[in-house]
Amino acid sequence: APPRASNGSREGAAGTWLRTQLAPGEVITAQSGVFERDPQESSTTDEELSRAGSPGSRGGSGSSSTTPDYGEKRLPQALIIGVKKGGTRALLEAIRAHPDVRAVGTEPHFFDRNYEKGLEWYRNVMPKTLEGQITMEKTPSYFVTNEAPRRIHSMAKDTKLIVVVRNPVTRAISDYTQTLSKKPEIPTFEVLAFKNRTLGLIDASWSAIRIGIYALHLENWLQYFPLSQILFVSGERLITDPAGEMAKVQDFLGLKRIVTEKHFYFNKTKGFPCLKKPEDSSAPRCLGKSKGRTHPKIDPDVIHRLRKFYKPFNVMFYQMTGQDFQWEQEESDK
Repeated sequence: APPRASNGSREGAAGTWLRTQLAPGEVITAQSGVFERDPQESSTTDEELSRAGSPGSRGGSGSSSTTPDYGEKRLPQALIIGVKKGGTRALLEAIRAHPDVRAVGTEPHFFDRNYEKGLEWYRNVMPKTLEGQITMEKTPSYFVTNEAPRRIHSMAKDTKLIVVVRNPVTRAISDYTQTLSKKPEIPTFEVLAFKNRTLGLIDASWSAIRIGIYALHLENWLQYFPLSQILFVSGERLITDPAGEMAKVQDFLGLKRIVTEKHFYFNKTKGFPCLKKPEDSSAPRCLGKSKGRTHPKIDPDVIHRLRKFYKPFNVMFYQMTGQDFQWEQEESDK
């Protein structure tokens, strides 16, 4: 059966709940149109993409290991669609260590910013693969882009989707920290997080807050894709147990479990696992200096209010996915 059409009259449970959290007249639903582009999100330039898709690029910009100049460019069978500051780069780097995966290192932003360029342009950005290899890409902003589910479904309705999720409060602070590093003059997190701090009214229109309302965005995807085609990866466990999370990812993609604990080394300074090839004696490859930035100290009262704001959405998300990410448990342990 064709997917249920997205229209302005339908409002899911998450949208209804969110409306009760906002001031009168301020409604945000999964159908409320394209979420605006956050200029601070790491982006891929057209120049990088044209280099990725040019002949002689030997498999695309940043594809895993050197791919011989044979095979063919295929549209991706699997996409990492989100979420920003959830751990998507760490996941991409880890899955690229698998010999049966070829992935674009840059973010194509096809289904949100470059869709008018057409599928042939998109295919040309992909690395060359041999029969049996999986082509992948990651663009974290897809998860919050209203048109992305319909567009991906029209490309291939059996596309496998991976979403890396993380405690939405920590994710919002990480998002703000990234913006702050590029624009030190922006207001404090506390100022941006509220429409009215006295009334405790959270500003759910600020992208740093809105991205973490996972249940709201997921409603949009479930109109086009069954849950069985979406894998939710825990950003927290990707740090504490990378091999365990990667086992799930490989199973989901139908791959042999080749990326295992032998591939990871924990860097105590950064507080992140680093990737190494088991047969390789060279130094482990860690994520760049932009990852693992020290977060600014946030007023505990603001964190408490944000936890209260997110809790019903988190519970809804757990019910929708059938997975308990234990973010509330994690907070009570602190």
